[in-house]
Amino acid sequence: MAKLTKTSLFKAQGPNVETPVEKTSRIVRKMVEEEAENRQAKNDRLRNTRLEREANTPTKPSR
Repeated sequence: MAKLTKTSLFKAQGPNVETPVEKTSRIVRKMVEEEAENRQAKNDRLRNTRLEREANTPTKPSR
């Protein structure tokens, strides 16, 4: 059996290198998530405005 030493047993691992494809995927995923959050916030704001307007609008009496 080979003799185990600090250098042979515990090998230093270098930092994880991010490939260009991984970098692009990460950036695009972040952009898509931000766009979805912005879209949801806009929809919520418009929905609340519409509901408030409908609540404040008097209804026409039916004959």
